[in-house]
Amino acid sequence: MVTSPRLEKITPGNFDAAIALKVRPDQDHLVSPVVKSLAEAYVHRGVAWPRLILDDDRVVGFLMAFFDIDFAGDGTGTDIRSGLWRLNISAGEQGRGYGRFAVQAVADEIRRRGGTCLTACWHPGSDGPEAFYLGLGFRLTGEMSGDQCVGELDLTQGVHVT
Repeated sequence: MVTSPRLEKITPGNFDAAIALKVRPDQDHLVSPVVKSLAEAYVHRGVAWPRLILDDDRVVGFLMAFFDIDFAGDGTGTDIRSGLWRLNISAGEQGRGYGRFAVQAVADEIRRRGGTCLTACWHPGSDGPEAFYLGLGFRLTGEMSGDQCVGELDLTQGVHVT
């Protein structure tokens, strides 16, 4: 039963629990392990926002958001975006609303920082999370980021993930 999920910063005290989080084996190819995300967060300080998702004291997931990055990566600064970089929900905790909670938490943080759009990328295909994101109101942009589809959620319309 979902009580009151919350986000928590990664600390020395919860690091081992964070890197122990595993998605279902059939999803391993869809999302990087938490330890890789934390290494990327270390390298991209000031941009990456890694957080554990807890329900009571139980680790149920991990998210990593990004804020104000040059999405095109061309150095011009003309395509600045914020969004969800990673979402890992523990294998035994999927289907309980934690993914929705995570997307809402990132949307709320982007709004708090003055943003109006949440960008997310995902692997296309029937085994990927596309139906989840589209069901939350994301729209495909037609772009690809590496081998992933790019989707956006407009945050100006008062849209709240429910």
